Amino acid sequence: MQKILDEIKGLIEGPMKEMDITIDSIDYVLENNYHFLKIVLDKVNGIDLDTIVEATNVINPILDEHDLIKDEYILDISSKERG
Repeated sequence: MQKILDEIKGLIEGPMKEMDITIDSIDYVLENNYHFLKIVLDKVNGIDLDTIVEATNVINPILDEHDLIKDEYILDISSKERG
């Protein structure tokens, strides 16, 4: 699975960089019988909800086009929490 996650990172890294967003982490986890593809993004000065929505609208079609994960999963894109 790590190879697939690395491939996903490679596919979305360029478009995110164009939006001045960095990818903090990508994980594929099972929680409460559901698979989640969790992508955590970061940006200088943090990311607001509108930027998360924009990033999701860029990432989702890339994932659909390449269809690297054959299981059914929920895409969970969030921002890195700042302390």
